[in-house]
Amino acid sequence: MKDYMKQLTSMEMFEAAWNSDQVSVFVFSADWCPDCMFIKPFMPKLVEKYKHYEFIYVDRDAWLPICQRLNILGIPSFVAVKNGQELNRFVSKLRKSEAEIDYFLGGLQ
Repeated sequence: MKDYMKQLTSMEMFEAAWNSDQVSVFVFSADWCPDCMFIKPFMPKLVEKYKHYEFIYVDRDAWLPICQRLNILGIPSFVAVKNGQELNRFVSKLRKSEAEIDYFLGGLQ
């Protein structure tokens, strides 16, 4: 996923995206996670479909304090924000289908 969306590299980047007037979708994931690998084949299509959003890949292991702050208990998980406010989240320990993620992203509009 890192090759078709921005990768979180600093707290400054996180804060800028969190406070942006554009919808930012944080995608919490990890390379070792089987359910994260399950969504990998269809995520490029969804990122393209919702290209008016800024997608940011957050490596769960590298950014554990952010995951704890946002109560991210399972991955992959999605948190959408705009202007410093959380719009919605799709956070669970269950595997997510393309249709479920599409429905979540479509509901942000």
